[in-house]
Amino acid sequence: MKVTRTKFDGVLLIEPDVFRDDRGFFFETYQRRKYREIGIDLDFVQDNHSRSARGAIRGIHAQVTHPQGKLVRVLMGEIFDVVVDIRRGSPSFAQWIGLSLSAANFLQCYVPPGFAHAFCVVSDFAEVEYKCTDFYHPNDELRIIWNDPTIGVKWPVTEPILSAGDEAARRLEDLLDKLPRFEGQ
Repeated sequence: MKVTRTKFDGVLLIEPDVFRDDRGFFFETYQRRKYREIGIDLDFVQDNHSRSARGAIRGIHAQVTHPQGKLVRVLMGEIFDVVVDIRRGSPSFAQWIGLSLSAANFLQCYVPPGFAHAFCVVSDFAEVEYKCTDFYHPNDELRIIWNDPTIGVKWPVTEPILSAGDEAARRLEDLLDKLPRFEGQ
């Protein structure tokens, strides 16, 4: 397993060992000991699976008092995966990174608690699965508008398909009192 650290402390790009032969391929999507060795030492309590059409954006989401770490991977298709630092006082507050995750590249992204997450489907459709370190609490959800100018994500679409909740999302500056505080040096 190859691990690439991103500009955000704790956000990891993970390339699992994939074993291929005439039958196809095999790989471990998660193995507790290996993930603990790379610093992901949280218990996953919920798995989510979505299917979305080209141009759909899901996010930018986080939970406030029940923050979730997420281990994201793509089962079919390809996504532009986005992680946003929403920790007040962080040197990288309101900055974002974008990663290409696909069924073909097998890459996974670990998003620790304290960061918001989103993705945009760039193939005809994509099926995305992610493990979460806390349960979903609908009343605790924080939704940031996809095109927030403070964050400035360079999305691969200009007119995305959004849920009603994501269309009604708010700007980061309107959510400051709800954001987690940075716990670093």
